[in-house]
Amino acid sequence: MIIPPPIEIVTPALAGSLHGNRITALRWQGHLRQLGYQVAISNEWSGSCADLLIALHAFRSHASIIKFHESFPEKPIALIMTGTDLYRDMPLHSEVVQSMEIADAIVILQAAALEMIPAHLQSKVHVIYQSTKPIKRKALLKRTFLVTVIGHLRPEKDPFCTARSLQYLPPESAINVLHLGKAMSADMRQLAKSYHAQLEGYQWLDELSHSETMQQLSRCHLMVISSLMEGGAHVVTEAIAIGVPVIASDIPGNRGLLGDDYPGYYPAGDEQALAEMLQKAENEPTFYQSLENHIKKRGQYVRPQLERISIQSLMEMLLKKIN
Repeated sequence: MIIPPPIEIVTPALAGSLHGNRITALRWQGHLRQLGYQVAISNEWSGSCADLLIALHAFRSHASIIKFHESFPEKPIALIMTGTDLYRDMPLHSEVVQSMEIADAIVILQAAALEMIPAHLQSKVHVIYQSTKPIKRKALLKRTFLVTVIGHLRPEKDPFCTARSLQYLPPESAINVLHLGKAMSADMRQLAKSYHAQLEGYQWLDELSHSETMQQLSRCHLMVISSLMEGGAHVVTEAIAIGVPVIASDIPGNRGLLGDDYPGYYPAGDEQALAEMLQKAENEPTFYQSLENHIKKRGQYVRPQLERISIQSLMEMLLKKIN
């Protein structure tokens, strides 16, 4: 009987959290188990004699990468880059590039991220799009144009851009916003409560379970992703899989998932421009249909079987080095 090689996935996101890094680790664990591998997830390298280390976050998992490499220099490391690695930490912390240099493979979650990888490391890069099992889209409300914003409340997400945009909508607008996400600080919680109390068309629902979040998303006309930086937001993948149109901040992480020709971008941080896009989606059926059509075309990239095949190819390439 052939025993599959053990793999350890390291992520700084704690067990039970809905952070994107944790969701990615769990999804990879699921794919790898279906492919026949033994897989464990930890917050830092456990010290076990794994045949392969998969690390999420070049900066925050740097210590685990160093320790594993020093203990088992002949064993491969795959590094999955996060948005904060790519778009915030790389120029600030030398550990990011050091982790990339040690890794045998660098995984990015959308194609535009390749531009951020130093030239001497680009030969290690593999683009593996995130996937999700779609749920059925619900019937849309007729008298309310329902918009959802999904994501933890922290500065790099610019979480209240949609709330700020509501002041620019005309009184006759039927737009209502559902905001789902955990406040990551007392200030963020207070802001969310304040907007909830003051804005008639805005509800903050705090953090819901993943299944509840997907049910809310599936009944919305539109989703807004307003982040200032993203490695490749899984909620965009989920919107694509369900078929919900997206209005997105014009940043590389969103372009890498939605495509350069996607018609639903607005300048990041510009709530007035966001309001104009929301009005256009609400009032111009042709524009709304174009968003739906583009989302449908992107569906080919978020199929679970494509992600599983990509992961399988990567594992086979890395593990053959130690056989």
